[in-house]
Amino acid sequence: MTTQEFLGKKEFTINNQMVSESCPSNIALIKYWGKYDNQIPANPSISYTLNHCKTNTVMEFLADENFSVQTFLAGNEEVKFAEKIEKYFKNIEQYLPWILKGRYIIKTENTFPHSSGIASSASGFGAIAKCLIKLDEVFSGELSEQEALRKASFLARLGSGSACRSLYNGLVVWGESQIKGSSDLFAVKYPDDEIHEIFKNFNDWVLLIHEGQKSVSSTVGHGLMNTNPYAERRFQEARENFEPMKKILKTGDIQGFIKLVEHEALTLHAMMMMSDPAFILMKTGTLEVINKIWNFRNETALPLFFTLDAGANVHLLFPNDGNEEKIKSFIETDLLQHTQKNGVVKDVMKF
Repeated sequence: MTTQEFLGKKEFTINNQMVSESCPSNIALIKYWGKYDNQIPANPSISYTLNHCKTNTVMEFLADENFSVQTFLAGNEEVKFAEKIEKYFKNIEQYLPWILKGRYIIKTENTFPHSSGIASSASGFGAIAKCLIKLDEVFSGELSEQEALRKASFLARLGSGSACRSLYNGLVVWGESQIKGSSDLFAVKYPDDEIHEIFKNFNDWVLLIHEGQKSVSSTVGHGLMNTNPYAERRFQEARENFEPMKKILKTGDIQGFIKLVEHEALTLHAMMMMSDPAFILMKTGTLEVINKIWNFRNETALPLFFTLDAGANVHLLFPNDGNEEKIKSFIETDLLQHTQKNGVVKDVMKF
């Protein structure tokens, strides 16, 4: 997609505006880990969009004032984040020609705790991109719903790669793949008619094993893939995994889903352990939870499984298939003890 496809009208009138938007986070099933310049993914990914874990953002635009950004998170001013957003706005000026012609006051709040293993950058940049699209429609003309979503996804990607997936509900694909319409430049919704009903009513409970700052940022982690000797094979594997994933989602093969999703999670962490320098992102509690999940599944045959982000916390995935109360009871009696302060964030996948 060219720059011109994202440029609005060359002439526009701007005035003071206040807009607000909300955007959920997402959790990748086939992982994106490694990227090229301009936020292009090294491999395609597929994610579930969450429902309750979201960022709510109010953006005030003061026209004809010197360009600057002031940001507040949960009422507290965040100077470093404002600097990051200023840089981001400058980077996307070619797509929003009016963006540097005023001052911004951005107030944002998350419905989930910080450092919880839930991607606040995805929901945060998703909400900011949606606010920018609202302003762009005021200044440059309205877009169709599909055009607005695609442009917001495109802009969100330039702030945080995984943010582009948060603009859509349900299962979402980012990166050129076997999925029709998929692109490296924006995310697309996975076709609902290609998804078995069992995958449309899913839980994601996040165990807060470690609530502090991660030992390595996602930005650094992506960069380490540039010198990882196993990187190219990993990128190829992610591309190859789309073919079985398509069949799994179509047929409702929950056992195949469990095997593939857990493998993807462990592969991401294996890549970090084989980087230079190497990082171990899991904690003792992470491993204890994983082993208990495997034992529980072997003993009960119930579909409780996990995925991991680039940190220690564990996303517990399980369908609402009539067995969820047994699974919830096991989580509360056997797994919460491995968290800090019995910390758990309960969410569902959004369709």
